[in-house]
Amino acid sequence: MNTIELESNPNGAASRLSSGEHSAAAGGDHAQIPARRPAGRRAAAGVAAAALLVAGLALGFVPRWRERRETVADMQQLDEPAVTVVAPTLEKPDNGLVLPAEIRPWREAAIYARASGFLKDWAADIGAHVASGQLLAEIETPDLDQQLDQAKAQVALARANLHLAETTDTRWQQLLKSASVSEQEADEKTAAREAAAASLAADQANMNRLRELVSFERIVAPFAGIVTARSVDMGDLIVTGGASRELFHMAQVEKLRVYIRVPEAYGLDIAPGQMATLTTPASPGRVFPARVVTTSEAISTASRTLLTELEVDNSQNRILPNSFGEVSLKVANSDPVLTLPSNSILFRAQGLQVAVARPDRTVEMRPVKTGRDFGQTIEILGGVTPADRVIVNPTDALVSGAKVRVQGAPGTLAAN
Repeated sequence: MNTIELESNPNGAASRLSSGEHSAAAGGDHAQIPARRPAGRRAAAGVAAAALLVAGLALGFVPRWRERRETVADMQQLDEPAVTVVAPTLEKPDNGLVLPAEIRPWREAAIYARASGFLKDWAADIGAHVASGQLLAEIETPDLDQQLDQAKAQVALARANLHLAETTDTRWQQLLKSASVSEQEADEKTAAREAAAASLAADQANMNRLRELVSFERIVAPFAGIVTARSVDMGDLIVTGGASRELFHMAQVEKLRVYIRVPEAYGLDIAPGQMATLTTPASPGRVFPARVVTTSEAISTASRTLLTELEVDNSQNRILPNSFGEVSLKVANSDPVLTLPSNSILFRAQGLQVAVARPDRTVEMRPVKTGRDFGQTIEILGGVTPADRVIVNPTDALVSGAKVRVQGAPGTLAAN
């Protein structure tokens, strides 16, 4: 029987195994390996399946999670309107004050009828230059003419009664001297004479009143000027009282009155006699000299401005009355001023306001005081500072505390 010699153990004893025992041992090891291999494969397959499941869930969940986050972010952006802001500009004024002006005639009058009747004819149309007292129209007043004739007859009757009363009183005074009548009777005749005199005076006053009314049949110009409106024609019914209407409108335009409203900050810089210049859209490039006539000497509580009146020569009819223009005044106030775009001002019941964007992206509504209007920009006298960020084109829905998204960096305004 074959044997296999192995290395001796530390004690020097040799170990031997028979070839049969070695074969049996080797055969036993080969028999156990196939029994453990299927269990390892199932475990690996389970791990792989779990990994695939987790990966599948991750691949399906993560995009949806990201999409949901983006949707929420978009909704938040929609809830917060995007706004553009601008920083107020601090400027040095050029000592010139340019204000909108209202140009009015030196004199104007709305002409109404004083007597009722029918328009017989008109003698002056719009644009006619008329002199003072010149005939404009004539009214037929048949009823008034009859009333005047009746009043004249009443005066004649009262005068006759007075003459009779005077004659009777004179005779009774003579009879009283001879004691032919009593004193009571003589006094009665004297009182009758006085009553007749008073009646005559009343009738004469009524006649004069009607005569004056009849004189209003002729409608004449109250002053030299231009007829700017005619609202009646031949045959129109003319009624006086509450239902009366304007017949003509006249204006005197050789000189014109110009009204401006000076901001409160410059009120003390305006004085009568101060010179200014006037420009109008109808005459671009042409400058008309003007002079301050007077001021209201009080600040208006509604607009916080000083009403100022100027006069300007219009002897050549180069300026249209009732038009608008711009007046330039020299003022001594040279302090730097702030300006903002005109489209950043909100007109609300609380007054003029601007919307200021805070660093935390919330809105603060602030009241402001305005000064000169430069067209695209407005002078700001108070309410904001150069460090503020003012929202341009704010919506009426903006309120204090609302969230906004500021687009870009705040800009500044160029010097006007």
